Amino acid sequence: MILKEFLPPPAFREFVQWYRIVHFEFDKFIQIPFKVYSPKPEECLYFILQDNLMFELNNLTKKDSQLPIVVGQQTIVNTRYFHKKFLNLQVVFQPTGLFRLTGIPAFELTNQIVDAEYIFSKNILFIHEQLLHAKSYSEMLLIADKFVADLINHAQKDVHLLDSVSTMMLQHHGNISLDWLAKESCLCIKQFKRKFYERAGVNPKTYERIIRFNKAFNIKNAYPNRDWLRIAIECDYFDYQHLVKDYKSFTGLTPNELHMLESNSPERKLGLTDELYQSRV
Repeated sequence: MILKEFLPPPAFREFVQWYRIVHFEFDKFIQIPFKVYSPKPEECLYFILQDNLMFELNNLTKKDSQLPIVVGQQTIVNTRYFHKKFLNLQVVFQPTGLFRLTGIPAFELTNQIVDAEYIFSKNILFIHEQLLHAKSYSEMLLIADKFVADLINHAQKDVHLLDSVSTMMLQHHGNISLDWLAKESCLCIKQFKRKFYERAGVNPKTYERIIRFNKAFNIKNAYPNRDWLRIAIECDYFDYQHLVKDYKSFTGLTPNELHMLESNSPERKLGLTDELYQSRV
C-alpha cells in the first residue's frame, strides 16, 4: 500500500506539481471509512485503476467513476467513498498548468468533477488502459511522464509572467501582497484579477486563503498535539477566531470537527500519513 507524492522531471514542473499514487487495500472484515477532502490549491487529473471512486460535492452532486476524471479547483469540501481495494494515479497541476495545457478557462472547472475525455479527448482512455496494465508504480510514473510530455508539446496557451507568480504564491504560502503580485506580472490590479481568475479558477484573494487554510490543515495533520493558536500565528492568521472563520467558510466545520473526521480517514487507519503530512509543511 502507498500514499506518496513524486516530483515530475524538471522540464515538466512549470505545469505539474507532482504525481500522487494512492493504493489502499482493506481487510474484508473492516468497515471502510469515507474521506472528507477540504479545499487544496490544486487541479487534478485522476486515473482510477482499481474498483471505482464515488465523489459527493456539498451533499448535492454525486459522481461514481471508474474512468479518468478531472477535479477542478475546489472551494468547498467533497466526500469520497472507497472500496476494499483502491488504486489511482493523480496528476496534480501547477496553479495555471491545466489552463495552459488545455486552453479551458479554469473557472469553468471550479468545484466541478468532469470526465477527462471531455478535456483531453479520447486519447486519455488509451493512457488509462496502459496504466491498468502497468506492473509497478515505476512503470505507472513512466506512462504519466509520456502523457504529460505529449500535453506539453501541444500546449494551447503561451506562458505569462502571471504563471510563475502564481507558483510563487504556493511557495510562500500565499503571504504576498496583491499589489506586488500584479506588479511582478506586469499587469494592473484589475487585469491581474481577471487573468488570474481565468487561469487559476478563483480570484487571487480566495486562492491565497485556500493556501493559508491548507497550510494550517497540513500542520495540524503533521503535528496533532500542536495547539490551534500556535498554528494560527504560524499561518499568518490574526488569531484563532480568524482561523476558525476560514475553516467554517471552506468546510462548514470547526477545526476540531474537521480533524476529528480526518483522524478516521482511510490513510490514517492504514498508517500511511505521518511521512506524507510532514513533507507538506
